[in-house]
Amino acid sequence: MHSIDQVFIDGAFVEPHGTERFELFNPATEAVIGTVRLADADDARRAIAAAKRAFPAWSRTTVQERIALLRRMHDAMAAHEDELLAAVIEEYGAPSARSRWMAQFPAQVFLQAIDALENYAFERRLGSARVIMQPAGVVGLITPWNSDAGFICGKLATALAAGCTAVIKPSEMSALQTSVVMKALHEAGAPAGVYNIVTGRGDVVGAEIVGSPDVRKISFTGSTAVGKGILRAAADDVKRVTLELGGKSPSVILDDADFATAVPMAVMAGFMNSGQACIAGTRLLVPRSRLAEFEAKATDVVNAVVSGDPSKADTEVGPMVSRKQWERVQGYIRKGIEEGAHLLAGGEGRPDGYDRGWLVRPTLFTDVRNDMTIAREEIFGPVLSIIAYDDDEDAIAIANDTAYGLQAYVMSSDSERAARVAARIDAGRVLVNTLTHEPKAPFGGFKQSGLGREYGEFGLEAYLEPKAVLGLAV
Repeated sequence: MHSIDQVFIDGAFVEPHGTERFELFNPATEAVIGTVRLADADDARRAIAAAKRAFPAWSRTTVQERIALLRRMHDAMAAHEDELLAAVIEEYGAPSARSRWMAQFPAQVFLQAIDALENYAFERRLGSARVIMQPAGVVGLITPWNSDAGFICGKLATALAAGCTAVIKPSEMSALQTSVVMKALHEAGAPAGVYNIVTGRGDVVGAEIVGSPDVRKISFTGSTAVGKGILRAAADDVKRVTLELGGKSPSVILDDADFATAVPMAVMAGFMNSGQACIAGTRLLVPRSRLAEFEAKATDVVNAVVSGDPSKADTEVGPMVSRKQWERVQGYIRKGIEEGAHLLAGGEGRPDGYDRGWLVRPTLFTDVRNDMTIAREEIFGPVLSIIAYDDDEDAIAIANDTAYGLQAYVMSSDSERAARVAARIDAGRVLVNTLTHEPKAPFGGFKQSGLGREYGEFGLEAYLEPKAVLGLAV
């Protein structure tokens, strides 16, 4: 049994002032695997104060000094890859197809931040003005449970590269993974207070961070509902806010697509991270002229997807993170049937052979209208909806008929045609015939999928304030 009893404040592991203990589960077995002692508002205030003390010195460091720390952080995270992998599987239930990437990515983001930093001009001339990009200040980084270490390290790497200091509030549901990250980053030897990690509840620790006038920027990844609350609270002292929120991503399969590659790719886009991904392509927009063909191929592909024990090599979809999330997904499957969608694969309950674990049967619906609940709301599980369209204009209209706009996918054998369609889809990223991530490209959403961008130069600038100095000789 794991017992996690420390947070990281001002360069040291300390016992939280908070006394609440939160149970940790193995989602594949439903067994309690440990507890974490949660930080409280007092811990958050101490962390903010430490970051505030550290900011003047860190904000004046050179690019090379920042790069040196980021490189040490990369090396430390890489050295703990196997330990993090074990935590990802035990605590989150990521299948082997996903878990190794989740253990490697947290180290990679530090190299990506170095790349952005090495190529960024913190000072430039615009007309007669000297424009200086200045660190925003102390930043609050609030991260979700569906890729815990990756979000912690990704946001932190960019904040440190910009010259900011940070207070991080990870999800309490990911405390085991967070403990590995804390240990690794501590080995990198950052100056005291430059970053602080306080695991606690969002309505306690998160609220204290968002409400503090000493925190000048918030970067939050999570639900749209929580993001809206953060935006309202941040308005009180006009904090800078980056929000990466929910999604209901369309996968637009054009009528010239090669279904031999497009169908497996579309299913993979929807089932990535066991469907627990804001970028999951869960709305499959299919030309009516090829609907029957697509339904048959997609049914075969979904039926072949293995949902099960994440420790087994052939498992492609792991368990939902919690009982609450499992019940949520089951409810959406029932809702789809009640509203008249036709079930092609999967359905309610666990996969055959399992009577424990928060496992979901990979599910595929057709005869879905875009106004149905399963087409409107983010399910966050392995549930796909086929929506038929008549022509390209109809496909674009359906793709954009959503409150969200985080990511979209277009599949076609004609790259120029696909590019024209992609240009008209309202989403922060559109992937054409690929599922590849590009760390230099901006990531973020239109509409209720968020505000601002992360990664690369765009992500770095989100932690900087431009200051124009006039009257100096050129």
